[in-house]
Amino acid sequence: MANMIKFTKMQGAGNDFMVIDGITQPISLNPETIQKLANRQFGIGFDQLLLVESSNVADFKYRIFNADGSEVSQCGNGARCFVRFVVDKGLTNQREISVETASGIITPKLEEHGLVTVNMGPPRFKPEAIPLVATSVATNYILDVNEQKISIGAVSMGNPHAVITVDDVETAPVALLGSAIEHHPRFPERVNVGFMQIMNEHHIKLRVFERGAGETLACGTGACAAVVTGIQSGRLSSPVKVSARGGELSIAWQGADTPVMMTGPAVTVFTGEINLDAI
Repeated sequence: MANMIKFTKMQGAGNDFMVIDGITQPISLNPETIQKLANRQFGIGFDQLLLVESSNVADFKYRIFNADGSEVSQCGNGARCFVRFVVDKGLTNQREISVETASGIITPKLEEHGLVTVNMGPPRFKPEAIPLVATSVATNYILDVNEQKISIGAVSMGNPHAVITVDDVETAPVALLGSAIEHHPRFPERVNVGFMQIMNEHHIKLRVFERGAGETLACGTGACAAVVTGIQSGRLSSPVKVSARGGELSIAWQGADTPVMMTGPAVTVFTGEINLDAI
């Protein structure tokens, strides 16, 4: 019997996902299968795979897998697609839901105008929480990368982020520096790398090299991380418009231990079925 699963292809500001309902259908995934599904020529193609499951502590449980098959704790653009998916599929009649993730509970809300707002929780700056090898919290850290010293901001938004300020995101060496910093020994769990160009105190341009996926058209937690580090260093003021290659997000943060609020689009591209035994 064919191992068929139903799925939905979604995108949030160009960050694309394969979303699978693991509540109403049995599903068993391993890294090799995920890598095959992620292949844009022979599979479905996506930046991340999102798995919807039942939860004992929230309305739903949310698992996230990168294109290389590795599982991660958080994905902001995916969280927006998650709430759009469960509402559209009739899995809930609520527009605001609680979602269990590996890094805690988040509360995405489907707004009346079609955008989705997600309470991403407070940022975490302590090195051990990122995790980052450092002796104390700092606004900037210096990394030795490719025989040069790179200044970064660092924060966890449920996953680790390094943020570099650049003069022009279009000419920034995203692939070269992104890969080197992702695997830098001071980040024991690897790291997502953001390249931020500050336009004014309420607007930035951003490109993100995501761990396990490479550069994506947008990254929700990356947008949160960039804005938070910019506000923390006194160069940005909330709210901030983040222009990514795939679209725009709005990020608000009032500082200290307050939650980061992210608003942006979540769009269904198509739905389908695939035979896992055939890929």
